Amino acid sequence: MSSIPGARPRASLARILDDLGATLLDLVRGDPEHTVDVSGVVIHDRVDAPSLPPHALMLGVGLDEPAEVVDVLEQLGRAEAAALVLRAPVPLTPAVRAAADTSQVALIGLSRGVPWAHLAAMLRSLLAEDDVGQMEDESLGGMPSGDLFAVANAVAALLDAPITIEDRSSRVLAFSGRQDEADSSRVETILGRQVPERFSRVLSERGVFRELHRSDQPVYIYPLPNDPDGLTMPRVAVAVRAGDQFLGSIWAAVHGPLSDKRAEAMLEAAKLVALHLMRVRAGADVRRRLRTDLLSSVLEGGVGAHEALERLGLARQPLVVLAVAVRESVTEGAAVAQELERLGDALAVHLGAVQSRAAAAQVGAVVYGLVPVPTANDDGEHRVVRMATDFLHRVGDRMCPIVGIGPVARDLPGIVHARDCADRALRVLRERRSGSRIARLADVQVEALILEMRDLATSRGDRPSDPLARLIHYDGLHQSNLLETLQAWLDFFGDVTAASETLHVHPNTFRYRLRRAVDVGALDLDDPDVRFGIQLQLRVLGPGSRAQ
Repeated sequence: MSSIPGARPRASLARILDDLGATLLDLVRGDPEHTVDVSGVVIHDRVDAPSLPPHALMLGVGLDEPAEVVDVLEQLGRAEAAALVLRAPVPLTPAVRAAADTSQVALIGLSRGVPWAHLAAMLRSLLAEDDVGQMEDESLGGMPSGDLFAVANAVAALLDAPITIEDRSSRVLAFSGRQDEADSSRVETILGRQVPERFSRVLSERGVFRELHRSDQPVYIYPLPNDPDGLTMPRVAVAVRAGDQFLGSIWAAVHGPLSDKRAEAMLEAAKLVALHLMRVRAGADVRRRLRTDLLSSVLEGGVGAHEALERLGLARQPLVVLAVAVRESVTEGAAVAQELERLGDALAVHLGAVQSRAAAAQVGAVVYGLVPVPTANDDGEHRVVRMATDFLHRVGDRMCPIVGIGPVARDLPGIVHARDCADRALRVLRERRSGSRIARLADVQVEALILEMRDLATSRGDRPSDPLARLIHYDGLHQSNLLETLQAWLDFFGDVTAASETLHVHPNTFRYRLRRAVDVGALDLDDPDVRFGIQLQLRVLGPGSRAQ
């Protein structure tokens, strides 16, 4: 425990349960207040027993037999471990209780549905806060922990030059004073909090970023020629790393190459910046994961959902669920994951500015928001639609973000239902590939039902009925357009002139094809049930649908 009054305790078991408990972890047996600081996280392995440092916390993956739990507790007791985590419900037999008491190893239950990898990442993030140097005065290098602007000013004083601290994507995290001594490109960078694309492109073409990533020394960058309004002053940049992980970089606007002493000072500064960045990242990661865990519990409505809603400060008030995603057709892989993380952070900031009690977090491939609204009627939905519209205008359309919005929810079951509605609306927007980027389920319910019918048809292996099957076969065999003709006639309620115009054929040609379609498919188009059945099958089972 930290001995500083008011300071946050180190990663003791009590703190871990305080940060991750309620919806994630539940103390089943033991007294965390008497447990020393947790030294690390190990995973149980039946075949290859892991090395157990004193005061470790073990994740009992696959442990569910009481006899095996007793054996593991005895091993952990001999190794002076802090705790054993088991998947709930924990088999708390008399023998297990006795083994926990004798070994003085706390027994903790992990909520069902929570991935072990999720828990391990959260625990390691918590422990990382101490690994990056938690000091008694909550400072790093004599400056407030995580205060990158204070670090930037300190580095600027050492180098006698205005500097910026940037992340891996050349976004400005902090900057020092004296930026007026630099050139216009630095001013543009500070104002936009991002290195302008034209400068990034030129620096990349000159191999600056490649050299920065592979070098452990400051890199000198000459001014850009023939650009009087751009980078006219030299730069010196150095990578900021934690081990072999590239965290970002420090950029100084200088008048010439650094002296040996200042180059050495810049390298030392990079180490200090790395500590601060690790602290910022560790804290942000824990907060993001905790927020995700609470929001997931609420949206799923399971055990702990009421308490999670209380901890979010959103209990006993009408709420609207919105779901944000990107259209994967635009990009894929790591780019989608990075964009989702940015969207999640941006949505949290945007909603927080409009409604301070709103919550947002990424759950899987979707960023969800919970927004309290003043009234439990449709006005609340429309209010969130306006918020979402403003959000999309702010983030732009580079990655084509889309937003599904559920109805107003008045209780936990209502929130679960609203999440389902938002997901259904979001799926319709994904399938559309273009057009509107915001939808309530009420706006797209028919399309949502059609998609769900396609899913059902696909899972059962349904195929088109004989009339439609005959037309599909005939068109494939003769390279004709009978099905397309029939579809156009149905879409335009039998208006031959309008339907023929959409297919760019003469009305008489259209009438001939329609008669041929009726003959081949043996269709009675005077029967409304036949017309409806064909239209429904065309949407659910026709060419182009997933069922085909």
